[in-house]
Amino acid sequence: MRRLVLQFVLPVLAAFSAAAVNVDVKNFGAKGDGVTPDTGAIQKAIDDCNRRGGGIVEFTAGKYVSGTLRLKDNVTLHLDGHAELLGSTNIADYSAPDKFRSGNGAELGYCLIGAVDAQNVGLDGPGLVDGRGTKLLAVRPKGASARPFLARFVRCAGVAVSSVQLQGPAAWTMHFSQCRNVTVTGITINSRGLPNNDGLDIDSSENVSIRGCNIDSGDDAICLKTTSLVPCRNVAVDHCDLKSHWAAIKLGTESAADFENLTITNCRIRDTQGGGIKLLSVDGARIQNVLISDLTMTNVNLPVFIRLGARLKTFRAGDPPQPVGTVTNVIVKNIRAQATSAIGILISGIPGHTVNGVTLENLELQLPGGGNRDEAGAMLPEKESAYPEITMFGKQFPAYGIYARHVDGLRATDVKVELGAADLRPAIFCEDAGNLEFRDWNLPEPAAADVLVRFKAVRQAQITGFKPWDPAGKCLKLEDSSQVVVE
Repeated sequence: MRRLVLQFVLPVLAAFSAAAVNVDVKNFGAKGDGVTPDTGAIQKAIDDCNRRGGGIVEFTAGKYVSGTLRLKDNVTLHLDGHAELLGSTNIADYSAPDKFRSGNGAELGYCLIGAVDAQNVGLDGPGLVDGRGTKLLAVRPKGASARPFLARFVRCAGVAVSSVQLQGPAAWTMHFSQCRNVTVTGITINSRGLPNNDGLDIDSSENVSIRGCNIDSGDDAICLKTTSLVPCRNVAVDHCDLKSHWAAIKLGTESAADFENLTITNCRIRDTQGGGIKLLSVDGARIQNVLISDLTMTNVNLPVFIRLGARLKTFRAGDPPQPVGTVTNVIVKNIRAQATSAIGILISGIPGHTVNGVTLENLELQLPGGGNRDEAGAMLPEKESAYPEITMFGKQFPAYGIYARHVDGLRATDVKVELGAADLRPAIFCEDAGNLEFRDWNLPEPAAADVLVRFKAVRQAQITGFKPWDPAGKCLKLEDSSQVVVE
């Protein structure tokens, strides 16, 4: 197993701010009274700042109602502590630069704050941006499908977002599409109440740093995706506090181009119903060189889910479908997870396409247990072309610790599992797998379980240092398997 070495250094970035230019939107006619539409006045301030070489467009105390604003080169929006930028509740006030389709086919791209093909742009606080999405959607005309994001940056270079508070999007909160050199630092997101209320979406972008953010989202808190054929690479997420109605950190669903050189470290994850960490290549992406480490998870449904599938969708007109992708060189280590799910780790490729080179190291899993013999015999459907979700295989799993199929080069060491109730399923079940290493597992007493480890169609595996392990007992079940060594 090749050890992961990330060979990139994220630059320290800041949006351009020329000291000579600092404009107040009220000087361009903005009222900030919470009622009067200020879109035109704010846009005039942005345009003026840009013409003068760039700088800061400042929102002093007030409530500014606006539709879509377009940032331009070298302009940063700054919201003072008592300033609020409020999304208009008139859907006609929004436009959509560079439309695209999501994984479920919805047309997306409308936004409150937008920037396209811009350089050195930003948004900072400590003020508030509130999309008022619930109110907007309640009054939009019948048949109108637009759901504006709070902020959207498309093909921009040099984006800095810091300190600001973001809430109430009608769809995703903040989307970076085909951007380079992005920093998101110390922001707070509260985006619950509507479907698809993602926190941060990093799409086909490179050299991205997300640090010290607090995100509470109705959908995925941080989602990396590729809705174009441009890769997503050199992304670092660290020291974030993530709470989500669905997944905390997801890589994929929309996965038409590659993901590489990604690190997710030192984060706290809690109260998720859709998974802790999800790595999903279903549209042709090659996922490679991923390090996930030093995470604490509490009240999480399925801590780790890795899926290689063959949905093979495209999201932009003219993009050709890609062949089935790959998952290689993924390291997940130093994880402490208290889970609500029937299983701790789920890894699944598809027939003829294996997940390769996954290392799991130093994990502590607290699981509810309670599985029975009928569940131990569950056979999960392949669903090769299905939308990838933790619900796709049903509610019964044939193991409680890890189930892995269509995998090669899986290494799982220093794993401790605690159960809230006795479980009659195996701790480990692998099928159609090769080159496996399971070392130093500390497991609950097997109670009346028929077997501790089950291998089906496994080629070459090593089991070392398991506790408990009774060579004379029913610890290992081999079905059509060969070259399995127990030490």
